[in-house]
Amino acid sequence: MTGMILDGVLMLLLVAALGYGVRLEKKLAALRAGQQAFASAVTELNAAAGRAEAALASLRASGQETDLLHDRIIKAREVKAQLETLIARAPVQPAPRAAAVESAPAAPAVEARPVSAAAPAVDEDRARRMAALADRIQGLAQPVRPAGRDNVAAIVGAMTANQSAKQSLNRARRSLDEDLFAA
Repeated sequence: MTGMILDGVLMLLLVAALGYGVRLEKKLAALRAGQQAFASAVTELNAAAGRAEAALASLRASGQETDLLHDRIIKAREVKAQLETLIARAPVQPAPRAAAVESAPAAPAVEARPVSAAAPAVDEDRARRMAALADRIQGLAQPVRPAGRDNVAAIVGAMTANQSAKQSLNRARRSLDEDLFAA
């Protein structure tokens, strides 16, 4: 009879161990699910951090472009003001066509002139004014002459030098900003 009692106690212990094993398996399954959720959250966080870094880099680049554009706008306003003052100080010379009309005797009837006939006079006057402007920009006091490629090349050269100076300044700003952000 002791054998039966020992067998009964052993069966109860086996049933209890089986119940404990089932409970332990459920807890381990919940732990594995939590671990997988944690791993996916870390992956999503890593992706979000990468997107944030890319957005920050894009924002910095946009800020630098904005600074460059702002500098260009300020310089363009200065050049515009200088051009307006130069144009205002330019001597007014009558167009050759207007001088010829004034010296001609008055005609009894009004002549119809094609629109394209006035264009060469306007172009010549404009070329003279552009040449005078180019000379003033270069700081030369020479007589007015028709605009040529040399004047345009000098203006373009000055603008290119100005642009390279601005780029150098922006590079220095960038390195200063990077030093500030790194600290």
